[in-house]
Amino acid sequence: MGTESATKTVHLAVYDTFADWETGHATAWLARAGFTVRTVGPAAGEPVTTIAGIRIVPDLALDDLRPEDSALLILPGAEKYDEGDELAPFTAKARTFLDAGVPVAAICGATAGLAKEGLLDDRPHTSAVSFYLAATGYKGGEHYVDADAVTAGDLITAGPTEPVAFAREIFARLGAYEGKRDAWFRLFHDSDPAAFVELNS
Repeated sequence: MGTESATKTVHLAVYDTFADWETGHATAWLARAGFTVRTVGPAAGEPVTTIAGIRIVPDLALDDLRPEDSALLILPGAEKYDEGDELAPFTAKARTFLDAGVPVAAICGATAGLAKEGLLDDRPHTSAVSFYLAATGYKGGEHYVDADAVTAGDLITAGPTEPVAFAREIFARLGAYEGKRDAWFRLFHDSDPAAFVELNS
């Protein structure tokens, strides 16, 4: 994949028990901004099932995903993050991305996966609540920030109730909706009708 197309391709991790509501704002509006969203699963062509029971057939296998082909890796939450290490390959891939200077955005349970991987030990971050991450035994508790979403260099984190703030941080990191992000956030987070006019002006 060429450099130009890589900078406009966002990869969304999909796996069983994927939390449907957490990434829709980000992916839909990134697509509207000209990005291509490709799904990445444990195996290409093998369906996964979301919490809602929706089947998704991944575009790409995780083993075939390379940081140089991507502008961003999004890791949604999933119940499986709390059930064992089945999703550990996804957080290991996140490490590969961060080491390569390619951003990663994780929400809800995926933040626990990053904590287990050691990726939150020395970076500001957030999640559902601090004690949720503390239960993983990670060493980054002093870097926990009580905020809707946190961007720390190439890493974005958010809790399960903040899909709009999560999307806002993703847009900012990718340079999408310059001059419009505040209006977008107020429209979808606060239902501010004035923001609709600003967003569409």
